[in-house]
Amino acid sequence: MSDISFSLEQDGPIARLTLTRPNKRNALNAHFWRELPGCITALSDAGETRVLIIDAQGPLFTAGIDLAMFADMATATDGAHAREVFTHTLRNMQAGFDALEAARFPVIAAIQGGCIGGGVDMVSACDIRLATRDAYFRIEEINVGMMADLGTLQRLPKLLPLGVVRELAYTGASLSAERALALGFVNALCDDHEDVLAQAEAMAVQIAQKPPLAVSVSKDCLNHARDHGVAESMRYMRALQAGVFNPADIMQAVSARAEGKAADFSDLAPVDKTN
Repeated sequence: MSDISFSLEQDGPIARLTLTRPNKRNALNAHFWRELPGCITALSDAGETRVLIIDAQGPLFTAGIDLAMFADMATATDGAHAREVFTHTLRNMQAGFDALEAARFPVIAAIQGGCIGGGVDMVSACDIRLATRDAYFRIEEINVGMMADLGTLQRLPKLLPLGVVRELAYTGASLSAERALALGFVNALCDDHEDVLAQAEAMAVQIAQKPPLAVSVSKDCLNHARDHGVAESMRYMRALQAGVFNPADIMQAVSARAEGKAADFSDLAPVDKTN
């Protein structure tokens, strides 16, 4: 179908979500916002995915929200009742990126070319960002008369200096890949699209070889520490560690290292939401 915005593939413990509308600059259409939250949550709940890579076809990572959706929203705030519904529309759109952040596995964004508007919201919710040297990031919303509303203004100040975020949010200027690397927003620069995918895959393999339980709770603790003070985060960590400390994984890791081979860790247990 022409409105399909992404594909999702599984290769053992590594999943790959690819934006598949290069002829539309990978604009994020209604299908994307409708399907993303459930797809990510299902991967997380199943417990078999240890890493997710997000990439895109074509020369541009994404141009952000599909402009056709703005036409559908033209009367979305006509009257109090419509405005109340609009808040739920926004919440549903935010849910996909919230799911990336809440997933029980790390998410790696492999970015080439432009990452614009909603794309910045998306990669801000990822754990790790790799980019081509020609990549750039732009908070496009201010250029079309609105503020970013899907997580950029909330997550980006945790990832970049506040003054830089204000500059980008107020001016609509682009953040180059080189500057993004210098500021710590991206982890590495890659020569081209093929290289950024190769580096993302290599990193995903490295992560997938670690104990999934320890990786998952490490992500949980890092997210908690980002939003809380040190003392509270240490209390949270103590309670969590007491619940998930797993001598079997430790012995497996130590034994595998001594023997010079990869350890064989168990997947996460699936989350059963039927009860």
